Amino acid sequence: MLAIAGLSLQAELWFSDDGYLKTLKLRSAVAEQLALNESLRERNAALDAEVINLKQGVDAAEERARTDLGMIGQRETFYQVVPVVDSAG
Repeated sequence: MLAIAGLSLQAELWFSDDGYLKTLKLRSAVAEQLALNESLRERNAALDAEVINLKQGVDAAEERARTDLGMIGQRETFYQVVPVVDSAG
């Protein structure tokens, strides 16, 4: 009788909704979330550094405007070179 009670308690421990398997799944989910949080923390640090650089430096804002928006300076001349299309093809 004692063995049957022990086996039923073990089965409940391993296979119930609140048992050991759920604990393993939760530990795995926590580990995944911690890894995701670390990658997001690194991304946020890079974005914070970029914001500080943009607030403090005119050169960084100018470079960002040139690359992202295609802007040119007031004393600059923009030349666009268009390749010749060969109609003989």
